[in-house]
Amino acid sequence: MKYRVLKKAGLKVSEIAFGCMSLGLDHQVNSRLIHQAYEGGVNYFDTADIYQNGMNEITLGKAISAFRNEVIVATKVGNEPNPNGEGWRWNPSKEYILKTVDRSLKRLAVEQIDICQLHGGTIEDPFEDTVEAFELLKEKGKIKYYGLSSIRPNVIARFVGHSDIVSDMLQYSLLDRRPEEEVLNILAEAGVGVMVRGAFAKGKLLKNDLSNYLDYDSKSIDSLRDMVLLFSNEKRSVFDVMLQWVLANEKVTSVVLGIRTQAHLQDALSFHGAEQLSHEELAQLTNLLKPNKYENHKISN
Repeated sequence: MKYRVLKKAGLKVSEIAFGCMSLGLDHQVNSRLIHQAYEGGVNYFDTADIYQNGMNEITLGKAISAFRNEVIVATKVGNEPNPNGEGWRWNPSKEYILKTVDRSLKRLAVEQIDICQLHGGTIEDPFEDTVEAFELLKEKGKIKYYGLSSIRPNVIARFVGHSDIVSDMLQYSLLDRRPEEEVLNILAEAGVGVMVRGAFAKGKLLKNDLSNYLDYDSKSIDSLRDMVLLFSNEKRSVFDVMLQWVLANEKVTSVVLGIRTQAHLQDALSFHGAEQLSHEELAQLTNLLKPNKYENHKISN
């Protein structure tokens, strides 16, 4: 396993992080996967309070108890379950964040959450109220750092400029290069870590699905898939090609992979043993399609 530094926090983070959202409800199966990931060098585990109505945090807490101090536990808050138990509503208020973090601590069975992320965000949110909640949680020692999980440029820019976030989780892939327009630079200049999700763009390049994706049409997707397949071989899978391209960007700290099965885990752990793409191959992948851009939630000048 290789590691990168989440600069603002000074944390050493594995390039492959374990996304717990896809885990099932069998604690024994989950524990085996998480233990094997840890033994393979993975030290960052991401969950959220709403995943499986809190059961995801419970299963992670049970699995890491033997090596809690050796790993980074990241969870997300801000989505409040509806009273009828169906779905949730957005609630970034100070009162709710303070309350839900206490619940997460109990479910995770930890004394402190390493990184507590706001699970979304809009420009209309009570920003000062939200930041005050996270700062108070830091002061009380309930969280070590806080971060953001957002793809919205205006929300990201506000948090980078007016709060102490250490990371942002966002979508970034060969088919979603919107962060390249300005978000990646904003985060990098501030030393804020970039935790990538959606590195495989919902599997568009891993299966025969030529439907449009963002502003790329089927012809564009097909041409990119052909190139990815061309660069894959017995020593480097399609999975490896896509992941290597994402991690070739030095502004990226880590890629959070949703892991549910032994096969998923094996792909993740064998990634660093794959044959590396050449600079020329990386450049060809980068230059094949014009990078897309965010249409909404622009940063106001």
